[in-house]
Amino acid sequence: MQGTVDGFSYGLVTPLVAYLMACLGGALGLRCTTRAMLVTRSWRPGWLALGSAVIGSGIWTMHFVAMMGFTVEETPIHYDKPMTFASLAVAVVMVGVGIFIVGYKGARGTALFTGGTITGLGIASMHYLGMAGLQLNGKLEYNTLTVAASVAIAMAAATAALWAAGQVRGFLWSVGASLVMGLAVSGMHYTGMAALSVHLHSTQSATPGDSSAAVLAPMMIGPLAFLLLAGIVVMFDPLMVMGKPDPAVADDGKPGVPAHSARSHTVRHPRLRARRTVDERRSRTPQNR
Repeated sequence: MQGTVDGFSYGLVTPLVAYLMACLGGALGLRCTTRAMLVTRSWRPGWLALGSAVIGSGIWTMHFVAMMGFTVEETPIHYDKPMTFASLAVAVVMVGVGIFIVGYKGARGTALFTGGTITGLGIASMHYLGMAGLQLNGKLEYNTLTVAASVAIAMAAATAALWAAGQVRGFLWSVGASLVMGLAVSGMHYTGMAALSVHLHSTQSATPGDSSAAVLAPMMIGPLAFLLLAGIVVMFDPLMVMGKPDPAVADDGKPGVPAHSARSHTVRHPRLRARRTVDERRSRTPQNR
C-alpha cells in the first residue's frame, strides 16, 4: 500500500523558513571563505574550517526545517538520532573538502570543478543520509531520474557558490550569491522529496505520535546556536563584512604590499623611470638657437 505523503503540512511556512536558513548558512559561509583568501596562510585553515562548518550546518538545518512539514498520513514518523547527526557530519566534512580545495587552489578551472563536485555530493549525501534516518511503518522508495536531477542541482549550486566566494568582492555580492545558493539548495531538497514514495508495510491504523516539529526541534538547537555565533563573528569583523583586502596582506596570502598596489607599481614605475631619463637627456642637451 502506498502512503499518502505531504511535504507541506504547515503550508508555505516550512519552505520559506528553510530557504532563509539555507541563505543564512550560505551567506555566512561564503564570507568566511572570502575572508580566508584575504589573510595570511597561517590563518587561512581556521577561516576555511569555520566556513565549512557554517555552510554544512546551514544546509543541514534547512533540510530538517523543511522536514518539519513532512508527514505520511498512515504512519507516525520518528528519527534515528545517530543517523541524523551523522548526516550533519557528512555535510560539514564534504563541504569542507570542497572549500579547502578552492581556498588553496583558487575558484577557477579544475579546482573549482572538483571543489564544486565534492561539495555538491556532500549536500546530496546529507539529504539522503538524513532521509535514511526516518523511522516509520514503511519503506522509502525513490525515482532514479529525479534523484539524479537533485544531485545535479546540488553540484551546480555548490559550484556557483564556491565561484562567488572566490571573487573576493563586497558584502552585497555575497548576499546575492547566498540568495541564489539558498534557492538552489531548497530546489535540490524538494526535487529529492518529489522523487520519494512510501510503501507501507501494513494497513493497520497508525498510533498517533509526536509531530515532526516536536521531534526535530530539540535536535536543531545546537546547529542554530552555532549559526548565531557565526553571525556575531561576521557582524563584528569589518574586513569580513566589506570583503576588502588587508593592507598588510597580499593576494598570495603573504604579508606585504597588497597585490593591486604591487601591480600598479609594476606597470607605472618603468614608465616613470623612462620619462625621467628622457627629461634628463633633454636638460643636458644644449638647445640650438
